[in-house]
Amino acid sequence: MALGKISPDKDIKLPLYMQVAKDIRAYISEHNIAAGDALPPERDLCRITGTSRVTIRKALDKLAEEKIVQRKQGAGTFVLPPLVHLGSDLSGFTGTARNLGQVPQAIWIMKAYGTPTVEEAKILKIPQTNKVVRLGRVRLSNNQPLAIEHAVVPAKLLPEIDKISESLYQALRANGNQPVTGTQKVQASLANPTEAGLLSIEENSEVLRIERRSFLQDGTPVELTRSTYRGDRYDFIMKLERTQLS
Repeated sequence: MALGKISPDKDIKLPLYMQVAKDIRAYISEHNIAAGDALPPERDLCRITGTSRVTIRKALDKLAEEKIVQRKQGAGTFVLPPLVHLGSDLSGFTGTARNLGQVPQAIWIMKAYGTPTVEEAKILKIPQTNKVVRLGRVRLSNNQPLAIEHAVVPAKLLPEIDKISESLYQALRANGNQPVTGTQKVQASLANPTEAGLLSIEENSEVLRIERRSFLQDGTPVELTRSTYRGDRYDFIMKLERTQLS
């Protein structure tokens, strides 16, 4: 695996080890480096980047903290598989992260009452005069930003807005409105400048745009959530079953 393109800029303010970590992260993603593959030894990374062993070790420690690589004493540094999300599983980010042994967190962008747009009112099957809750968050796992979520939910289905914490589904469940079915649309795209900044990735990096609609048992719409996930850290796996043909 050639890493000759990794060359941190010593003139910018970002610490060198973070530049090296960012470059290695981008290289793994852009070149589809397989899970289980080993990175070059530290001495080779020092030569490629023109940085010290201390800088390389700090960069690799950063990547290990983000669960992008695993460092094995005496063996080397190996690429880890991305986080996996089962597309057929109706659970929120918090539940999914915990099921994967991660620590979920959220940075709030917006938590406010409002009224729905024409499109939102149609999807949620409510009048435009009805009150909705708008929730905008950067979702993190083990302190690493993984997704940007924007949810719109009829206010009557949720507790008071100040009681909504990191988990939307937990708040819905507390109010007796846990969704039981849903649909999800996934599209490949590229990160715009704002998304790149929030997700700590390069502009035009690959992202997954996901629109989720969920429903109560009686078919009442619960949420319209549109999210942007880092393409280098998430795989969406769909369960397929063979149906009997007539």
